[in-house]
Amino acid sequence: MNRYPLWKYVLILIALLFGALYTAPNFFGESPAVQISSAKSTVKIDESMSKRVEQVLQQATLKDSGIFYDFNGMQGSVRARFADTDTQFKAKDALERALNADHNDPTYTVAFNLLSNTPKWLQSIHALPMYLGLDLRGGVHFLMQVDTKAVMNKRIQGLQSTVKTSLRDKEIRYAGLSRDGDVISVKFRDAETRNKAKAVLADQMQDVSLQDVPESTEFEVKIALKPEALKAVISEGVKQNITALSKRVNELGVAEPIIQQQGPDRIVVQLPGVQDVARAKEIIGRTATLEVRVLDESVLGAVDENTPAPFGAERFRSDRNGEWLMLVKDPVVTGDYITGATASFDQNQQPAVSVELNGDGGRKMRDATRSRVGKRMAIVLFEKGKGEVLIAPTIQSELGSRFNITGMGTPAAAADLALLLRAGSLAAPMEIIEERTIGPQLGVENIKQGKNATLYGFAAISVFMIAYYMLFGFFSVLALSVNLLLLVAILSLMQATLTLPGIAAIALALGMAIDANVLINERIREELRAGRTPQKAIEEGFAHAWATILDSNVTTMIVGLALLIFGSGAIRGFAVVHCLGILTSIFSSVFVSRGVVNLWYGRKKKLSAISIGQIWKPSEDAAK
Repeated sequence: MNRYPLWKYVLILIALLFGALYTAPNFFGESPAVQISSAKSTVKIDESMSKRVEQVLQQATLKDSGIFYDFNGMQGSVRARFADTDTQFKAKDALERALNADHNDPTYTVAFNLLSNTPKWLQSIHALPMYLGLDLRGGVHFLMQVDTKAVMNKRIQGLQSTVKTSLRDKEIRYAGLSRDGDVISVKFRDAETRNKAKAVLADQMQDVSLQDVPESTEFEVKIALKPEALKAVISEGVKQNITALSKRVNELGVAEPIIQQQGPDRIVVQLPGVQDVARAKEIIGRTATLEVRVLDESVLGAVDENTPAPFGAERFRSDRNGEWLMLVKDPVVTGDYITGATASFDQNQQPAVSVELNGDGGRKMRDATRSRVGKRMAIVLFEKGKGEVLIAPTIQSELGSRFNITGMGTPAAAADLALLLRAGSLAAPMEIIEERTIGPQLGVENIKQGKNATLYGFAAISVFMIAYYMLFGFFSVLALSVNLLLLVAILSLMQATLTLPGIAAIALALGMAIDANVLINERIREELRAGRTPQKAIEEGFAHAWATILDSNVTTMIVGLALLIFGSGAIRGFAVVHCLGILTSIFSSVFVSRGVVNLWYGRKKKLSAISIGQIWKPSEDAAK
């Protein structure tokens, strides 16, 4: 009657083993470490850097606890772990001196970090500790203001250029083109030409409004962005900055950073565990832009570092072969016009990069390359105010919205260039208007208080359940322990970020889980009061309580999903733990609890009584 088949007990044992393995890493703690990452987009870190770091530490007589290479899909980094913070500080100084010859223009970023002490065999099965949020681990909080005027200025400049190109392509002559704030004024010599130009511009640019100037004798048209387009420009600019910041934060090795929009023009950046705040500010505030330029044809002969730059030109050095090039200052297109870039192969099966431009970029590229076939153009990366030529290929034919860059040499070089082309840049400068640093000690105190609250609550529940329901109360506490074990294991496997709201959700999950066991125990008591035998009461109690438990948990899950979908930040963190806690509580309070009861009482054929506390029965007089 009350027996589980063997496979169900095997399933429970597997769940317990899973919970133990994936919960264990949270108890090993972390050690101080130093992370080495690239400070320049053109410099790539590979596994050979591990040996170089090891040699530097040996020369400085500093002992490490392990050196690890990590590749996150965009950039590689090397981390060295140490036994104490004193060695960590000395190692950082030694590595900065050895790896960066020019300290004013460092090649590598050396930053403080923390590494988990989880054994390698656990890491090999992806058993890792949960990430801790800013309120538990400490770190830095930035509130950044995006310069929306710069975003608008860039968009109006692009709009001005588009107007020129559109009118030129349709061979429509205009008498003058000027800009006054966010409005572009175009003057024509007659009304017919003005009307023709308005038709062309209205057809090609749906996000602008065109307005005649009736009092003007020069047939003037004013062009301005529509209100909804103005909002979209600012919104897209903020989103582009968020994307660029996410890629830069990877250099710091921050686990689960929070980068999100706050209001129309502000961005919140939270970096848990970051110790080097100055380095974080430097990387976050970095400006990197990409430009495509053509060679200045007025310079004859070879160019070197002493060749004077004529008016309207600049001298650059190639990053690949050290060649000096004289380039026209005005770029053909910038990184803002690039919509896609992928590593590919040309018709000769040699590594190449396929580049896609938007409509405006394609028109500009055609105009610039139509008369320069057989000549060279250069892709220049500007970073920290300095420009480096990534590649300077020869123009084989007129280029448009799609073209290939050949002669990359190796597939790895093609992949690196494609990554740089896709990476983008900040849409506009940002200013840090608020900065808060949360010390590790405060995080430790928050963790201690959260643990104490959970443990004290668990202990109080355990004492009450055992005192009130006796042995069945003990079974309920055992199921509650399994629930907590599985919940922490799943959060660790998902590499979720645990915050104070997350700890509150764990405590709530414990309360909800024990509520299910109370329903089961009370239902068994009702069956005993109704005169059922103990074995029948256990069977009926679990069966009838299941419907109530399912209904209550489904309605609570709906609320949790609503918080997950519509919430953000700490609310979403709470919702994730809350929803997972519902699933683990159903499994533990019904499946595991029934398994333990069946294991204890199911083998007894003649069961006269069960230990479930005092069963109150109404007297016959009271019944009358």
